[in-house]
Amino acid sequence: MLYSVRGNVIHMEQGFVVIECAGVGYRCQTTLNTMKNIKNGTEATLYTYLNVREDAVELYGFYSTQELSCFKTLTSVSGVGPKMALSLLSELSPEQIAMCVSASDVKSLTRAQGVGPKLAQRIILELKDKLSVFPQSDMTVESKGSVIADTGKIPQAVAALAVLGYSAADVTPVLSRLDQSLTVTELISETLKRMGR
Repeated sequence: MLYSVRGNVIHMEQGFVVIECAGVGYRCQTTLNTMKNIKNGTEATLYTYLNVREDAVELYGFYSTQELSCFKTLTSVSGVGPKMALSLLSELSPEQIAMCVSASDVKSLTRAQGVGPKLAQRIILELKDKLSVFPQSDMTVESKGSVIADTGKIPQAVAALAVLGYSAADVTPVLSRLDQSLTVTELISETLKRMGR
């Protein structure tokens, strides 16, 4: 129903911002990552998701379409509601979440408030099904939780981008034009920048 809101940021608090559009203030629940990208008193555009429940109508706003897409993907997982998805996206970027799913990195996902090991495993299990057509075996995780790509960076980047809602047909041409010496994370970041142009 609402794709985006654009206007002046008139109020910011922990977990939400208020954007005034044509005299109406829209309260958008959001992530810490989005709040870092906007400032009180300046104009901003947030891509929105309207959640309608029996007892409430809530508007969620995000600085980028990638974050919105990742939010929708996370809320499709059984047991992950909007508040839990916000918690994950406040702790990790969409790219990092995609890499955690690709690498089965439970530890990094549990850094988000309210996400325990069982829920992190469910997120990985349900979202990894979407990546099953891509090879995952070349990706390993260091003890610190950072992802290392040894070989096959393109399939890994394609798999991670699939978590964000991009099809292989859309991202493969962009990835093939990038410098292959980049890490998987850098390939994902650069692809998202180019797709956003």
